[in-house]
Amino acid sequence: MMRKAVFLLAALALPLAPAAAAAPPNAGQQAEAMHVVKAGETLNGIANRAGVSSEALAKANGLKAPYVVKLGQKLTIPRAKAAPAKVPAKVPVKQPDPAAPARKAAAAANSTAKAAIAAAGSPEQARSPEQESVHVVQPGETLGSIALAAKVPRVLIAEANGLQPPYNVRLGQKLQIPRTRRHTVKAGDTGFSISYKYAVPWEQIALANGLDAGKPVKPGQALLIPTLLDPPATSAGPAPAPAPTPATPVDVPPPPAARSKRFAWPVNGPVRRGFASGTNNHDGIDIKAPEGTMVRAAAAGTVRFAGMEKEQFGNLVVLDHGDGWFTAYAFLSRVTVKDGAKVAAGERVGLVGHTGLAKGNELHFEVRRDGKPVDPLDDLPKAP
Repeated sequence: MMRKAVFLLAALALPLAPAAAAAPPNAGQQAEAMHVVKAGETLNGIANRAGVSSEALAKANGLKAPYVVKLGQKLTIPRAKAAPAKVPAKVPVKQPDPAAPARKAAAAANSTAKAAIAAAGSPEQARSPEQESVHVVQPGETLGSIALAAKVPRVLIAEANGLQPPYNVRLGQKLQIPRTRRHTVKAGDTGFSISYKYAVPWEQIALANGLDAGKPVKPGQALLIPTLLDPPATSAGPAPAPAPTPATPVDVPPPPAARSKRFAWPVNGPVRRGFASGTNNHDGIDIKAPEGTMVRAAAAGTVRFAGMEKEQFGNLVVLDHGDGWFTAYAFLSRVTVKDGAKVAAGERVGLVGHTGLAKGNELHFEVRRDGKPVDPLDDLPKAP
């Protein structure tokens, strides 16, 4: 009996082999296998060696928490799930873009247009929008956007370039920007050199500043340089040197017939009503002209009033020319200058209209000396 007991104990101490396989299962097994629990084994250890999860092993054998296994217990090892075959990722095939050629062509055309504009541009284009006097229309620009950048009213740019409603502009189109420039005379300056620099006839500059064109300029003088609204066709290139005899001014329509006349006509048109005193008193003249016609300063001066006068004149501008001389421009549809501004002879001050007591589209023009009205015709050249 003693020998049998020893033999039995020795047999129990030997490791128990799996009932269905000579070797432990691994993660690649496809068929279910059986495992007999050995001394010291746990569910987690068996699951790890078999290559399955402890949850799957417990479920396959109906084990409940806390999942205790017993020595000699037979456990079914569930079949390991085969790893899904890797499907080669599809390489996206780039589809042709039918709109690409059109976009490429449009980009090329836009680049060509910009190059053409750059080629046609003049040194003016290097200036900022607030300084340039000639502007070449760029892609996407409108008259409104150009006027906003230049800080010049849109209507003035339209009139200076003869644009009609709806005031469309073309890519590459050159627009004159009507603005009055200023020049301070330096040592060595002459009327000729100033005229050449600004491409404006010296006689026109002298007229705008009330100077004698035949007398030399003096260092320190501040000169107004009027803008030519009708420049010659060759103005895109370098400004030609003025002829020895200054050309006839083109900015004041029409120029004075003689230097003896103090003022120039502010607008062209027939005089509907003249100056009169006494019972049929009329302190100025009424000149008929289409609505929107430019009204120009009869001489250089300073704006003393620019706005609405409700009693009789409507939109009104009053200029102070010094030495007690004043001129007034009434019935305007629009005022284009501001109080205190200095204007050159021929510079635009407003547009013809029919505000106030106007009898139609006309300009009421007055000249006063020391506060007293005088007949404008006495100080104007022959009627145009």
